Amino acid sequence: MNKKSIRDVDFSGRRVLTRVDFNVPLDDEQRITDDTRIKATLPTINHLLNQGALPILMSHLDRPKGKRVPEMSLAPAAERLEQLLDGPSMAFADDCIGEPALDAVVKCPDGGLVLLENTRFHPGEEANDAEFSDHLAALGENYVTDAFGSCHRAHASTVGVAERRRPAVAGLLVEKELEMLSQLLGAPRQGFVAVLGGAKVADKIDVIKSMLGKVEKLLIGGGMSYAFLKAQGREIGKSLFEEGSLEAAQEVLGLAEGSETDLVLPTDLIIADAFSDSAATRTVAADTIPPGWMGLDIGPETKDAYADIIRGAKTVFWNGPVGVFEMAPFSWGTRAIAEAMAEADAFTVVGGGDSAAAVAQMGFEHGMRHVSTGGGASLEFLEGRELPGVAILDDA
Repeated sequence: MNKKSIRDVDFSGRRVLTRVDFNVPLDDEQRITDDTRIKATLPTINHLLNQGALPILMSHLDRPKGKRVPEMSLAPAAERLEQLLDGPSMAFADDCIGEPALDAVVKCPDGGLVLLENTRFHPGEEANDAEFSDHLAALGENYVTDAFGSCHRAHASTVGVAERRRPAVAGLLVEKELEMLSQLLGAPRQGFVAVLGGAKVADKIDVIKSMLGKVEKLLIGGGMSYAFLKAQGREIGKSLFEEGSLEAAQEVLGLAEGSETDLVLPTDLIIADAFSDSAATRTVAADTIPPGWMGLDIGPETKDAYADIIRGAKTVFWNGPVGVFEMAPFSWGTRAIAEAMAEADAFTVVGGGDSAAAVAQMGFEHGMRHVSTGGGASLEFLEGRELPGVAILDDA
């Protein structure tokens, strides 16, 4: 992934179409509950402003499915960005193409910037439609992507505009993401530990396959661990189990037997009689979940064992919580993973998504070497798959 970055280009006096990731969580009153993604792109925005460029920011928010949905407007992100920048003139365009967008760009004073409305309000965004890409590209002269979390999507704002506006280069955040994740790909197997959680084996089967043989130990937790337990003939009660996951788990177990990777499954679990933080709970061995009960976290024995493995590692990659961390009684396993990584004398990378949210919520993000902003993108990168939003950029 030897691509040019904004360090390689002088954007002075240029209108720079800049893809950012402002897909931030909002509460019922349209207030941002976590501005991490906005803060992460500030270095790139400030770099462009300091060069005398006009950044024209593009982003999506949620899944409006090609229609204008007021609750998915980027207006709250514009307000928060203006607060964080505290200086430059900030214009928010009521649309990402057409007269509102062009008017905002033309009237933006020197030293200012523009944020366009949600690109997914138009069906042409996700379809990478040529005409929609033309309309977006017409607003600027060059292209920068700083939205790593969207680089695995071949959309108009990630690929179509880049095809039409050169130079097309990586922002500082994307540059850092590629650098950190590339180090994982080059890490030696000995001392390399991966922790994979989350709900579905099917969502992670490709990355699991790619990890086998590359990591020394692969620790499994979360909802997908029950598919592995079931594949071993164990009773899982009412624990999460997706159709098709049994075959995927059986395939992985077979591949693991012939690899140099030690696939580690939970030996005990915290179970509950309902999916609720007020449910009755028990700690049981992983093969003794009674009917009517469900596993919602790894147990204390597993928690300690996983933490010890992580603390002794040289490289650690983590994607996916190992329990329902949003509920306090089932957050201890995920907390133990985060704490052990923060304490480890190792190169530690959190692969975005819910893991990144858990790390931030629990206050361990500053103890990590890198917390990725792209869950799906980081997994696809580690699988060795091409990221369209990166591949389209100018080669160094």
